Amino acid sequence: MSVARERILDCASDLFAHRGIHAVGVDELIEKADVARATFYRHFPSKEHLAVAFVERREQVWVHGWLENQAKARGETPEEQLLAVFDLLGEWFAGDDYDGEAFVTTLLETGRRQPPITQACIAALQSIRTVISALAQQADLRDPDEFARSCHILMNGAIIQATEREPRAAQRAQTMAHHLIDQHRKAARDSPP
Repeated sequence: MSVARERILDCASDLFAHRGIHAVGVDELIEKADVARATFYRHFPSKEHLAVAFVERREQVWVHGWLENQAKARGETPEEQLLAVFDLLGEWFAGDDYDGEAFVTTLLETGRRQPPITQACIAALQSIRTVISALAQQADLRDPDEFARSCHILMNGAIIQATEREPRAAQRAQTMAHHLIDQHRKAARDSPP
């Protein structure tokens, strides 16, 4: 990957995450990235192409590089790893770099008017559920995909509350995740021998 492309993407990632895609113009991106207009358009034929690259990068870094890897590192069992997701969210909410959930924010901002960006956001959100579903399957929970959808609702709710500056958002969601795990434990495990 070229240095100029990385600089553009780094700049866009910061600006898009904090201000949204529509609030950031191409001229500002070119100036902040310190590249020529021709260089910008050689790497990204449109701001829409750049927005898709932003979402795809965020998916790799946030979902796989951070959430998935850290959850697995923090829990010894798949159930502990599922609950560790909420510890991670709590730490993220408390940090100076908390900027909200880029996939949902971008999806809401662009709606269905920009299908490539919409599809990238939907794929990134599905990626989160795939990680959760895989952990649920490893934990031998009933209906891992349904569990992942419900767990993702808890994650998104915590993210919204954190945006409202609710300090216990992740802890509350984690408490509900405990109940969700209990509901999805296979019946055979819960019944007497």
